[in-house]
Amino acid sequence: MAEKLDKVDVVVVGMGWAGGIVSAEMAKAGKKVVALEKGADKTREDYIGVKDELRFDNRYQIMQELSGDTITSRNEIDETALPVRTMEDMQLGTGVGGASVHWAGASYRYWPYEFEIRSQTIDRYGEDKIPEDMNLQDWGITYDEMEKYYEKWEYTAGISGEQDPMAPERKKPWPNPPLKETPSLKLFKDAAKNLGLHPFQIAAGNLSQNYENPDGEKLNACMYCSFCTRAGCDFSAKSDPIATVVKTASKQDNFELRTRANVRRVLYDDDSKKATGVMYVDEATGDEYEQPADVVVLAAFAFSNNRLLMLSDIGEQYDPETKKGTIGRNFNGQYNSAFHGARGYFENEKFNLYMGAGALGAAVNDYAADNFDHSDLDFIGGGAIELRQYGFGAISSSGHVPGDTPSWGKEYKDKSLHYAYRSLVIWYTAITMSYWHNYLDLDPTYKDEYGDPLLRATYKFGDQERNIGKFGIEKCHEIMEEMGADIIEDGEVPDEFDHVYSGGHYTGGVVMGDDPETSAVNNYLQMWDVDNLFVVGGSAFPQFGGHHPTPTIGALAYRAAEGIEKYMEEGEQLATARGRKYI
Repeated sequence: MAEKLDKVDVVVVGMGWAGGIVSAEMAKAGKKVVALEKGADKTREDYIGVKDELRFDNRYQIMQELSGDTITSRNEIDETALPVRTMEDMQLGTGVGGASVHWAGASYRYWPYEFEIRSQTIDRYGEDKIPEDMNLQDWGITYDEMEKYYEKWEYTAGISGEQDPMAPERKKPWPNPPLKETPSLKLFKDAAKNLGLHPFQIAAGNLSQNYENPDGEKLNACMYCSFCTRAGCDFSAKSDPIATVVKTASKQDNFELRTRANVRRVLYDDDSKKATGVMYVDEATGDEYEQPADVVVLAAFAFSNNRLLMLSDIGEQYDPETKKGTIGRNFNGQYNSAFHGARGYFENEKFNLYMGAGALGAAVNDYAADNFDHSDLDFIGGGAIELRQYGFGAISSSGHVPGDTPSWGKEYKDKSLHYAYRSLVIWYTAITMSYWHNYLDLDPTYKDEYGDPLLRATYKFGDQERNIGKFGIEKCHEIMEEMGADIIEDGEVPDEFDHVYSGGHYTGGVVMGDDPETSAVNNYLQMWDVDNLFVVGGSAFPQFGGHHPTPTIGALAYRAAEGIEKYMEEGEQLATARGRKYI
């Protein structure tokens, strides 16, 4: 039987950006906060010595082990899903800081169009533009309402950037100037300008200079060491929760972080219609504990947020046959950027690609959101065209050779060396839409080590994903050609999703909105039918926008923290930003 602990004001599940922000803000507001993190405790010192390509880029030693806890995956509703067991196919963050410890750092705001995508699409193109099988919906909040939360996150994280010529004008400048412009980025920018496009330096969570954020946390200037993606920063030069909000929360006497605390259930009182706390297992001892709280915040990864609600029987599970229910609905992710691009090989150019950073790059947003006319196109939305200089290692830099090269032998070796620093890739990080047939639920067959069902993902491409993929490849090819590449090899759009969940960008299932029939949470990320339960993170995205998700997760976490504080003062379902109120 679980041991019942003393009640606290707020219990937070997960300690990445979402959980770290909520914890820091609630602790600063004087609330007694307990944060529960399934993984191990992590500090900056734990990442000293991570500049090891074999361990972290090839063996994924910083990622969650999938042998005991994973998801199952299928394309069709009538198929049997199978577990995803290899980290090459799915990389999940683990430990304090979560996936944001190993993120690259690309920092885009979502567009005004994307927050009101259904209504703006209908206004401009008519309702017939939206395919019948697409669950296209507005977010229940506007860009103007989100702007101050984006700004707050960017200043906490110390983002390095410059104004995107296509984007809404900022109210405040970026906290830090952009990262350095390398020869490969200049080549990309010059080519884009020649084509009449509007390139800019990607805003980066890799700091261009030393910086102190509004909470007093100090971050250092990036050394361009190339070990950002799939690695933790040992120098506090990357914007992550360990360097910022976790440190801020930990300075408060009313905050407690418990690690290796695997939350298995949200506790719910049927009479009061409120969450009463959570039940978790201390994985160091195997002991079970019940942590009561006035407010429960699920701020884990999208998969975990969904699974916890389902295992706790909170909310109505989405049913694809009736299209009723909200939990598990609109599962989505950024699956397609890998094939939305073109690779170029240069015979007479040599780039120093060993030097780099996760978000050291340039982009154009002329083909993002609704910045271009879709009247005669067979898709809606868009995304950024990017060239990044992540920084190559000895292993990763040797694998890119023209397609007609033998896969072994002298010719392969010679060309591997020749093209190691003569190959560049451009890709289109396009929006992906939600459909009635893509959802999450509990698997009827496979279970975890505690005997609980694994989460099951049902996902297949719509025509939108194939069509926008072809469009993106064409545009990337045009820029690469203008850059002067001698050989250009275009990506291929696959017929169907292949169950490779690499990239870490998975969203939906507990989506936000202004209608309880089609959303699980309001725009404070407060559950409609359990008003002291807030579900924070990428699980709230109704669609996956045309950019990387981290800044929007951070901004929504600040919005949720504001909502939690209001709820604790008012003790009722919060009014939305537009004045609506659902009891």
